[in-house]
Amino acid sequence: MTTAPVSDATDATGAPDAPAIDPVDPAAYLRTFRGETLRKATTALVEGGAYVTTRALAQAATPHRTVYDAARWWRHVLGRRKPSWSTEHTVVWETPIARLRDFTAGATDDVVPTLVLPPQAGHDSCIVDFQPTQSQMQVIRQAGLTRAFTLDWVGATQATKGTTIEDYVAVVDRAVDSALEGTGHTTVNLVGDCQGGWLSTIYACVHPERVNTLTLAGAPIDFHAGDTAIGASSRVLTRRYGKLPYRTMVAMGRGNMPGQFVLNGFIAMSPDAEIAKHVDLLRHLDDPTAIARYQAFEDWFKHTQDVPGTFYLWLVEHLFSGNELIEGRLEVGGKRLDMADLSCPLFLLGGATDHITPPVQVFRAADAVSTPSDQVWKRTAPGGHLGLFMGNQALRQEWPPLLDEVARYSGVTAH
Repeated sequence: MTTAPVSDATDATGAPDAPAIDPVDPAAYLRTFRGETLRKATTALVEGGAYVTTRALAQAATPHRTVYDAARWWRHVLGRRKPSWSTEHTVVWETPIARLRDFTAGATDDVVPTLVLPPQAGHDSCIVDFQPTQSQMQVIRQAGLTRAFTLDWVGATQATKGTTIEDYVAVVDRAVDSALEGTGHTTVNLVGDCQGGWLSTIYACVHPERVNTLTLAGAPIDFHAGDTAIGASSRVLTRRYGKLPYRTMVAMGRGNMPGQFVLNGFIAMSPDAEIAKHVDLLRHLDDPTAIARYQAFEDWFKHTQDVPGTFYLWLVEHLFSGNELIEGRLEVGGKRLDMADLSCPLFLLGGATDHITPPVQVFRAADAVSTPSDQVWKRTAPGGHLGLFMGNQALRQEWPPLLDEVARYSGVTAH
């Protein structure tokens, strides 16, 4: 399947883009969002409670079974393990803020190397290699992009709480050097997921000569486009209190933004999903496949890592609140960045039901770059945010067409 370039008015499915309208009153939007969130959470609680009650009544003749099921349920809910990577690979190097992982597996194909920048929002980077059947890294290799690498963000410590955006750009540059070593190529394909997407874009603006193609998935480039709880809340808080709320959270983390705070924020945006997930666990206590699926996701989702405080406060001020990247006002390392300096092929993927980064925030990148319209690809996957990186639908149906086009620009022969 080949994905054709699309106009600014439609995505690759032929559907119109989401309205590019900023909320007129972020505070009003937040009030509506909180009301809708409360309604959904209440509904989930009522439905979940009804199921638990019905199940207990059905087991009334055997109360020990109810106790047994409750014990098993709690064991699965509380029994978290550190998430792990699924595909065999090597660690090229490690710094206090990142590791470079090599998924080339000995391939010597003469293709442009591909470097993935995973999300950087308080979770482990192994989301890009989540399960043997749910691996973005494997899908990249299957597209013929066999020289595949990914950065792996290291959780912040007291020693790294002062990490800056310039430090992250430098570590990306080192990863590019390593990916290119011995290949004869001078550019890489950058793939940026979520917050790895705006970091990829920043790096590409700093070093446009080193980027062959740029792929952004669920990546907020225009932070103020569309209606989101994250965007609206950051504007409301900073207008009323400046950076005080964010500085307070960082102070509570002794100079870092606690990953647990980030996780709590994600759960607060969709409490109904959290409730439904645990009720569904009770429904499938005797299904080993369902239990394994639940454990794998919870091990990743609930295992958090801190974000460097200096870096976190910078991104709140300049991106979430200031929206300086898309507006051409962002300075990194003393250089003002202009997305119009980017003219490489651009591949954009959004999730139709993504409440973290709606597609319009990703697709606005197409309006800011100088890439010819016939080298801009947009696709809208039917799922939400995390599904873009680990979901079967996205990995089997949405990523392959985009990556086939990336491969076409990378010296990959038909496969």
